[in-house]
Amino acid sequence: MFDADNQRGKQEQLPPMKLLAIDDDPKNLKLVKFVLANEGLEIHTASDPQTGMDLVRRLRPEAVLLDLVMPGVEGMEMLERIVEFDPAIDVILITGHYSTESAVEAIQKGASDYFPKPFSAEKLQQRIRQLAEDTRRRQRAARLEDDLLENFEFAGMVGRSPLMLELFSKIRRIAPHFQTVLITGPTGVGKELVAKALHQVSPFGAGRFVALNCSAISETLAESELFGHVRGAFTGAQQEKAGIFEYADGGMAMLDEIGEMPLAMQAKLLRVLQNHEIQRVGSPASRKVDVRVVAATNRDLSAMVVDRKFREDLFFRLSMVELKVPSLAERLEDLPLLERHFLKRFAAQYNKPFAGLTRRAQAALARYSWPGNIRELENVFGHVCMMAESDVIDIRDLPERICNSSPSASRPDESLLTMDQVERLHARRVLEHVGGNKARTAQVLGISRTHLYQLLKESGQEEQPDPDAELLPSGGS
Repeated sequence: MFDADNQRGKQEQLPPMKLLAIDDDPKNLKLVKFVLANEGLEIHTASDPQTGMDLVRRLRPEAVLLDLVMPGVEGMEMLERIVEFDPAIDVILITGHYSTESAVEAIQKGASDYFPKPFSAEKLQQRIRQLAEDTRRRQRAARLEDDLLENFEFAGMVGRSPLMLELFSKIRRIAPHFQTVLITGPTGVGKELVAKALHQVSPFGAGRFVALNCSAISETLAESELFGHVRGAFTGAQQEKAGIFEYADGGMAMLDEIGEMPLAMQAKLLRVLQNHEIQRVGSPASRKVDVRVVAATNRDLSAMVVDRKFREDLFFRLSMVELKVPSLAERLEDLPLLERHFLKRFAAQYNKPFAGLTRRAQAALARYSWPGNIRELENVFGHVCMMAESDVIDIRDLPERICNSSPSASRPDESLLTMDQVERLHARRVLEHVGGNKARTAQVLGISRTHLYQLLKESGQEEQPDPDAELLPSGGS
């Protein structure tokens, strides 16, 4: 028990908060050091603005005590420089010339607090203790986020939301057994990452993974790309070529944007899936292939079947196993983890260490609707990390469309929903993501099926018999 407590204590050890006091009066600096001597801080002092600003840049303190009136520079100007350098620094202004107008101006320009001289030692201690506790809380949160990122990263994907954990679970379950899989979801959600995860955790992970975008090839070349051709099969065919299925033999072939495949090609693809044979263009011989096929689309294939734009038999063959990838808007609780993931990746790629994001930058990212999903988030962080001059990402580094965004009017403001409404909304989302399986939904949510039925009834969801009700044990209520 003693050893466990010691280990826990070591894990909880955090660096002391760095505090910088800038004042041209040495007596005030001595007083600050005396008053805060027993607060467990790392205290630094500067008696002139230039030295103080140099220390801010070099030490990056969590808190700065700044005299408002100093020779050579206005305190408000100094405040603006510090906030511009790092908005996360808490700046407390101290002045012997207090006025309500200057206090309001200071707060508007980013000051954390405003103390008149002579200041109360007790009030200063109390305020610094609050800042020190906030600093420790952020340090602990950063460590926890690092641990979460490590624990909730799966085959290149990051997520801890119920929708993503359910997706990870499905991938693990079907990876050893599938022949064909359909991956659906909006543009930019990471469907290729899901396909690569399937390949990576499957028994054939040592084989090739080959991807083909069906919308990027012309109809005349589609057959050659899929099945290959022999020399002389058509004008320009000067040598033999293996198609995607033959090249991926023993591994996996991904057909992205499958909804864009011409109907004639769909019939030939169905033959490959059924017989595991391909026939090169210009050759009468058939070749056996052992390849798993993953099709991906952002289109509604069932609606395309009704419109006769997609073969019904191919749709049924592909959708035997379907993986739905949620949009970023459906998994906003993953946003902080994803931000940390991309920050670490691009910091390593550009060899630029980053301390993190300011709170106002995080708020702006959380307000944005992310129509481009994970791909858009990745591109934003790639650009921001490349261009940022500071090691802290602030709102000024973000694209204008994100800074000026407001919560989407197309969806309800979930911050104003009651807890009961949030619970019902989340239950419907999980139910939809697991294909209507109520038993699985109850297990993901950690509630009983009776409780789930009540939530669905209250939300207006018509209760239907659940064919999978006996396949999974119910969760606790």
